[in-house]
This record gives sequence, structure tokens and C-alpha cells, in this order.
Amino acid sequence: MSSATRLLVLIILCGAQAKADTNTAPQPKLEAIHPKGFRVSIPDDGFTLFGFRGNLNQELNGLELGQWTKDVPRPTNGRWVFKDKNAKLKLGDTVYYWTFVMKNGAIHRREGGEWTVTEFVNEDGTPVNIQEAVTPDVNTRFLPTTPSPSASTNCPESPTAVLGRTKICQGELIFAEEFDRNSIEALVNWDVEVKFPQEPDYPFNVYLADLTLRLENGVFVASPALLEAKFHEGFFREKLDLTNTCTGQIGTTECSQVASGALILPPVITGKITTRNKFNFKFGRVEIRAKLPSGSWLLPEITLEPRDAAYGNKRYESGLIRVAFARGNAVFGKKLYGGPILSDTEPYRSLFMKEKIGVENWQKDFHNYSLVWKPDGMQLFVDGEQYGTVDPGEGFFASAQRHGVQHGAAWVRGTAMAPLDDMFYVALGLRVGGINDFEDGFDKPWKNRKVKAMLDFWKAKDSWFSTWYDANVKVDYVRIYAL
Repeated sequence: MSSATRLLVLIILCGAQAKADTNTAPQPKLEAIHPKGFRVSIPDDGFTLFGFRGNLNQELNGLELGQWTKDVPRPTNGRWVFKDKNAKLKLGDTVYYWTFVMKNGAIHRREGGEWTVTEFVNEDGTPVNIQEAVTPDVNTRFLPTTPSPSASTNCPESPTAVLGRTKICQGELIFAEEFDRNSIEALVNWDVEVKFPQEPDYPFNVYLADLTLRLENGVFVASPALLEAKFHEGFFREKLDLTNTCTGQIGTTECSQVASGALILPPVITGKITTRNKFNFKFGRVEIRAKLPSGSWLLPEITLEPRDAAYGNKRYESGLIRVAFARGNAVFGKKLYGGPILSDTEPYRSLFMKEKIGVENWQKDFHNYSLVWKPDGMQLFVDGEQYGTVDPGEGFFASAQRHGVQHGAAWVRGTAMAPLDDMFYVALGLRVGGINDFEDGFDKPWKNRKVKAMLDFWKAKDSWFSTWYDANVKVDYVRIYAL
């Protein structure tokens, strides 16, 4: 279709929005093709145009165009067909869509469409055996799962909640990311963080996409780089303004910083992506296959973070959940941690974190990290083995009161799991140093409460930069199931 015709269609749609007949267009047939491909079709009934607008795993805002925007000018063999031959859908993926047809000069729409992938078909439309269509990696171990009820008329309701959805079936795959795109920019479920991370941990890095984020053979990779490598020598004593692309709060030190004396710019660049604007959920089973970073003072970010900070946005008042965490220094490498952080200071900060001592350093290879987040507690797994349980008892607010954590008083208005009873999103990335994750002592070159902490870290570059030869966070997949 010519650009002029497309413009005409857009004008007609917009102009006829109030007059168009809603939900009078035929119900489309949506198909996930094996091994890849996506097809939408309707039978011909004297139409002169068929249009499809859709998003994958992201709801549309009214008559938004969406990532799929296609007008089909003519039918084929009695059907109007839209096909994306490169789309690679997965079981549990959801397509949100609307369609329109033109007949006798009138527009007929069908709005609010939602379709979930429960099977695959061949090019000729014949069903594909699910076991053949989804071939598991022989090196991957999973927790026991039940088949997704979405393929059945029986749908026991789950306590899991997903922002934007009304009912979730038990055992349903509600989110899946295989990182099989060509670039970070092509990921539809994620946004890149661009900002200076601040309180409560004040890490020694700035989040940027340049030099830090990439996809390699279906694996997400986040790497550290020196600030000077992107700009020039001594840049840490100048100014960095991220306002034009900042994902933090504009007008604050999250988006712009000026060095002054001992207060230098973060000397390290790292990367981070989140689903904050794409996918948020409450309660579920999280499975992430990842390789943790090795190198002094490096920290993986494989976390669930609160969407709305309903209980406050300081000192982890609304919580943080670490799915997999191990400090990058070789001396700490055999200690794996997982669980919630509910305060910035010890001992309450680490009170609910669970530890697993490895035979070898956890950074040496990929492992399957799993978290079961329930309305009454948590369970932590690695490679299918449970290593920790988190029980809120009568409520986290009660234990906070016993430990003198004042912001825990706000949790009384929630459930026993408060503040971990609200919507959270997935975050993947890498951070460096900071003032809370490494105790003073050992050979640490900075003191946590000193004004010169970041500067002292930078001055010791020769002692830590040489250890960053395997410093990447690598994530093979993220899968989240309803309880």
C-alpha cells in the first residue's frame, strides 16, 4: 500500500472514530507458527481493506498503533491475511490487538482483543505437538511445573496478580524472556536505565547503555566500563548531564551531577534494564538462568523492585527482593544469597537474606536461580535445590518493631507480607561498590561513611580493575509462573 493510501486510512480511522461501528468487524483467527511466525486472518466478506494493530505482552492504549501496524490491501484465497514471518512467540505470550475492515466505504472495528499462545501450528495450520515445538535445553534444570491451565477450559484462579489483567490461572506462564532478539533496542519487555543510582546504597557507577549492554547468542550481557573510556581522562572531575535521556527524577542528582572536590562523578559505567513500564506482578514463581560477575567490588542486580513504592521510597521502605546475589570478590564468591531487603542498615538489612555455600565460586558458571514468592512467605532455590525459606510470621512489621526499624510502622496497613504485598517489576544489571553491601575492613579501599568513599575507591583502581576479566552479568532467560 502506498504511503498516501496509508495516510488516507489513518485520516479515515481518526475522523471516523466516533462514527465507526465497534466490534462489528469479524473475529480474527490468530496463530503462532512453528518454528517462528505469527499470522492473523479473517474470511473475506466483500471488504476493501483489512487492518491489524497489536502489541506483544503489552496492552494497547485505546486505538494505539502498536508494534504491529499493517494494512492488507487485498485478500488471498478468500481470506485477508497479515503475517509476520520473523516473530518468535512463546507459550504464554499474549497479543493485545484491535482490527478494522472497510466495506462499502464504512469502517467496522473490533477493539480490545486479547489472545494468549497455547499452541503452535504449521504453515498449513495443522497443530504442532507441544513437546516437539518446545525442546528443553538438556543442561537446564527446572522446578517441577504443572501444565499451563490456559490451554484448558479449567482455570483455577491463582493468587498471582499481573498489572493490567483481571484473572490469572494457576501455573500459568505470565512472563517469558529468552533474549533471542538482535539487539537491546529490539527487546519489547524492557527499558534501559539511564541515571545515577542514589540512596540508600550510593553505588559507584552510573547507568548508561553505551559500552555496557548487549545481546550475545540469546544471552543478555551487562558489563562494567570506566567513565574515562567513554569520555576522556579526568572526566570524573567534570559534569555529566543525562537530562535528555534520564529515566530518573528530572532536576535531581539522579539525572545530573557536577564534581566538586572529593565528590567526584561515579568513575564506572554499568548497565541495567527493567520491566517497570512493561510488566509488573505480585506473587509468583521466578526462574532465571544466569552467570554472576567475577571481580572485586562488583555486584549483580537480579532483583524484583517495587513499582509504586507504596510504603515509601527511601531506605528500602517498600522492599527489594534479590533473586540471586553474590559479591564479586574471589574471597566472597562461594556465598550465594537470596531474599528480601527491608532496610538499608544492619542487622535488619540482612535478617531475611538466605545463604548457600557453594563447592566452587558461584561466578564460575551459569546456574538456575528460582524464587517462589507467596502471600505468606518465600522459598529460594538454586539448580532445583531449596536453600532458604522466608516466613513473615505475624508480619514483617512486628519484626521491624523489635529491631527498632521505624519505617516498618507503615507496613501495618498491609498484609503480613507488607511491604512485599504490592506490584514489583524485574531488574537485571550490574553495580559497583557503594556504602552498604561491603563491610569496612579486609582490603576494602574505602570507608562506608566517609565523604571520600567514591574517591578512595577510584584511587585504588590498580587493585581492582585488573580483577575484572570475567566481570559480566549474563542472563539466559527469565520465566515467571503464576502460583
